[in-house]
Amino acid sequence: MGNGGPVQHGYPHLETVRAAITALYRRLSRDTIETFSVSVAPADVAFCDTDDLHLGAQRVAREIVRHFRLPDARLIVGFREMTHAANVELAAGPEYFVELNDRFRTHRRDIGAALAHEVAHVYLHRLDLAFPTTAENEILTDTATTYLGAGWLLLDAFREDGVSSQKLGYLTPEEFGYVLAKRALLFQEDPSVWFTSPQAYTAYVKGMARARQDEQQPPLTAAGWAGRRRYAHDRRHASGAPPAAPYAFTPDSGGHLGVTFPCPTCHQRIRVPVRGRVRARCGLCRTVLECDT
Repeated sequence: MGNGGPVQHGYPHLETVRAAITALYRRLSRDTIETFSVSVAPADVAFCDTDDLHLGAQRVAREIVRHFRLPDARLIVGFREMTHAANVELAAGPEYFVELNDRFRTHRRDIGAALAHEVAHVYLHRLDLAFPTTAENEILTDTATTYLGAGWLLLDAFREDGVSSQKLGYLTPEEFGYVLAKRALLFQEDPSVWFTSPQAYTAYVKGMARARQDEQQPPLTAAGWAGRRRYAHDRRHASGAPPAAPYAFTPDSGGHLGVTFPCPTCHQRIRVPVRGRVRARCGLCRTVLECDT
C-alpha cells in the first residue's frame, strides 16, 4: 500500500499481466469468464463514516464473496497495524481470516478495494491457480480481481496530489487501467462513470489507449499504415521474430510460411498461414480475428 511515497507509473509488469489474463482463460474458460460480465456495483460496497466499522466491513466482504461466487466462504474481518493494506490467511476454509490495515478505520471508502484483492486470493486459491513467485502471484491476483469485475475499486483507491498519494495493489495505475480496459472492451462496459478519483480516470484513459494498441497490431487488419508497412517488410525478409515485433514468422513441416501473434483478447499465441486475408478464431477465448497476413 503506497501511502505518501512515490507511486510507480507505466507498464513494468505488462508481460506478467498478459500472462495472467491467458492463465485465467486457460483455467476458467471463456464461458466462465462471461459469468462475470457484471461488475461489482458501487452501491453494494458503499461505506459511510456513520456505518459501524466491523458490521460494515463484514457486509462489504459478503458482497465481494457473492460476486466471486464463493457461497460457502465466510470472511472474518479484523483490523491491526501493519505495513501492507491487508492480509488473508489461506486455510482450507470455509472461514478465512482477513486483516485490514488500521488506516482503513478512518479511510472506510477504500475497504471494498482492499477486500476485493483478498477475496480474489481466496478465489484463486480454490482454483489452485498461482504463479511461481510471490511478486508474480500478487500481479496475478490484481489482474484477476480487475478482469473479473472487482478491480475498478482498486484503481479508484489511487489518489495523488502535490503533497500526498495513496495506491492499493501491486499493479501501477496505468496497468490497472489497462486490465480494466481489456475487460471493458470484452463486455462493452464503461467503468469510468464509477470513479471518484480523477487520477484513476486518467490512468484508465491511458490504459485504454494501450489496450487498443493490442487490437491494432499486424497481421490484424485493424493495424495502421505504419504497422502494415513494417509487417510487409518483415514478411519479405522473414527469419523468425523481427526485433520488438509481437509477431514471428515460421515455416511449417511442408515449408509453407506461417505467422504467430498474440490474440488481442487473451494473449494466447495464434498461428495462421501467410496467404493474404485470413479469418482466424482463437482456440482459447474464441475471439474471431480478421487478419491480412
